[in-house]
Amino acid sequence: MQRLTVKTHKKREILDITERIQKLLPGDAGVCNLLVLHTTAALTTADLDPGTDLDLLDAFEAMIPKLRYRHPHNPEHVPDHILSALIGTSIVLPFENGELLLGQWQRVVLIELDGPRTREIAVAVTAQK
Repeated sequence: MQRLTVKTHKKREILDITERIQKLLPGDAGVCNLLVLHTTAALTTADLDPGTDLDLLDAFEAMIPKLRYRHPHNPEHVPDHILSALIGTSIVLPFENGELLLGQWQRVVLIELDGPRTREIAVAVTAQK
């Protein structure tokens, strides 16, 4: 198992980590499992045309209701925990010839929900035999 460290720079942002993941893949085929080891960040694939990252962040923000949250140590970041759970903290991607199998516009992205922080992603690669 490998670990990838990603530094974020804003409260909320979307970072393209596709190339960093691909560098960890062997030259054959298999499956790459990714897990962000945090409860206020998420992983997914997305189209990253200019402005799409901001559209996604706006949509995520609109999904979370304004409630009186009861989180004991900091109720202000409960929406961040909820978004992380909804978006997901892991993804599984096939690869072939050392390249992730992604659609034409798909990129692997880390979604920071409570930054800036240093995030750690566990990367488990299973090669096909």
